[in-house]
Amino acid sequence: MGESQEILFARNLKKVRDLAKEQENCVSEQQVRDSFAGLNLSESQLQMVFDYLKKHKVGIGEPADLDEYLSEAEMDYLEEYKKELAQTQEVNGGEKEAVILSAMAGERAAQSRLIHLYLPQVVEISRLYAGQGVFLEDLIGEGNVALSLGVTMLGCLENAGEAEGMLIKMVMDAMESCIAENVRQQDKDKKVLARVNKVADRARELARDLNRKVTVEELSTETGMSIKEITDAMRMSGFAIEDLQ
Repeated sequence: MGESQEILFARNLKKVRDLAKEQENCVSEQQVRDSFAGLNLSESQLQMVFDYLKKHKVGIGEPADLDEYLSEAEMDYLEEYKKELAQTQEVNGGEKEAVILSAMAGERAAQSRLIHLYLPQVVEISRLYAGQGVFLEDLIGEGNVALSLGVTMLGCLENAGEAEGMLIKMVMDAMESCIAENVRQQDKDKKVLARVNKVADRARELARDLNRKVTVEELSTETGMSIKEITDAMRMSGFAIEDLQ
């Protein structure tokens, strides 16, 4: 697959995932095949696409079972949270549109009401992002913050029909950003741990040779590591590297 095809493949894959989000996280097999028709993929390559989508909780032909991605603790939390939300009064389409129009006009009571109307949808959206390293409660929290901000921004829309799409997108973007930040933090933590382990290992080796704890200067001279690298590692470990004094 040439570079241009790889770019097109990635673009089409994103379009399929975006389409799934618009269809309760579900696409038909034919929609997938149509999306990749221009790339002349083999059946085995298409099967890889289907496997990828299923791995990312996109149902093929029918919605995926999202609960299987939840831990027992998350299931318990979800059950209790849903009980709280059950007290939220439902509204019909006309009443909901009236609330949206009032929220668009800047009425705070309507904005607050709209937040409560969409809280159950935030829960359902959070299940799409479960199992990616962020606890469900945190995802819901991020979604609720985005929802609270979103209802204050509806005045920029031309009609009430655009409101739901805007709010749902903001909630999804917030959860995706939360997951991305968690991944970045994990990568950072891994790099920090690797640096600390490197210094600790070298200090242990030298201390074993000298039969005593070693100084930063000695470790730097013997290993070629800079004093800053060593002291940074000491600080990041909370000065817990046993063989350094």
